[in-house]
Amino acid sequence: MTKPSKVDLVGVGLNATDTVIPLVNYPPRGSKVEYQTATVLPGGQVASTVVACQRWGIKTRYVGKLGDDAAAALHREAFAHAGVETHIITAAGAASPQSLILVDAGGERTVLCRRDERLILQPADLNREWIVNARALHVDGHDTAAATLAATWARAAGIPVIADLDELYPGVEELIENIDYLIVSRDFPRRLTSEPNLEKALQQIQRRYGCTLVAATLGEEGVVAWDGKQLRHTPAYCVSVVDTTGAGDIFHAGFIYGLLQNWPLSRQLDFACAAAALNCTAVGARGGIQPLEIIEDLMKTGSRHHAPHYV
Repeated sequence: MTKPSKVDLVGVGLNATDTVIPLVNYPPRGSKVEYQTATVLPGGQVASTVVACQRWGIKTRYVGKLGDDAAAALHREAFAHAGVETHIITAAGAASPQSLILVDAGGERTVLCRRDERLILQPADLNREWIVNARALHVDGHDTAAATLAATWARAAGIPVIADLDELYPGVEELIENIDYLIVSRDFPRRLTSEPNLEKALQQIQRRYGCTLVAATLGEEGVVAWDGKQLRHTPAYCVSVVDTTGAGDIFHAGFIYGLLQNWPLSRQLDFACAAAALNCTAVGARGGIQPLEIIEDLMKTGSRHHAPHYV
């Protein structure tokens, strides 16, 4: 087998085909609600992060699993158009991952997911060379065993590992032990540690698992991060929100971009907040990925949301 080319970022994890349905109001139980449009777009946590980094000039590789249906063709076309190198395993006869996303008038989304068990990425599906021929690895932990193996390979090769976690998957603690930069959803630290105070929960995770950084994204309240010495809060930017789908994915992309540029942590977090905010100004997980200069302009001129209420 030919040795893979060296890339800046390799992503191992989820993709999904998103059907985005805008609604005036989220439907109450038992109601019947009409909708005007439904837009089918590529999404998925790691897949969207990788595509954003590629658009910003980072050379990327994506490793994942798809069915053999029209949705798989949509993903392959999107990766090819972006210029992402792919190693996609096909599960014959399986339907590719699907998400129905209901977006209310304020831009907040509710996600309904469907994923065939045959699409679980297995450790045996991975090739070590795909992982170690990169400057950074990004995982989402859904296919936990495969993510853990990839993270173990990366760590042994001195490659930093970034993770986007929002669920307590079986085996996730072994994965976290191999993560350098753990950036999770708001409720994840509390559920993992049973500590109700978010700041204390982040500190517990960092001490317990030895991560370089542990952070939680907070939507309009931005991000709070603990690096073992200092607690940092970076407020979110004020934008006209259309759809919050993919905000976390693009936040991770912004963080990784800054990491690969060797920026100070404060600038990494700020850039990530700006990139995520701008992504919310258009429909879909990747709809508002903006060029670097537009992100930088928001960082210079944009207004911020108020102080957080996350504790």
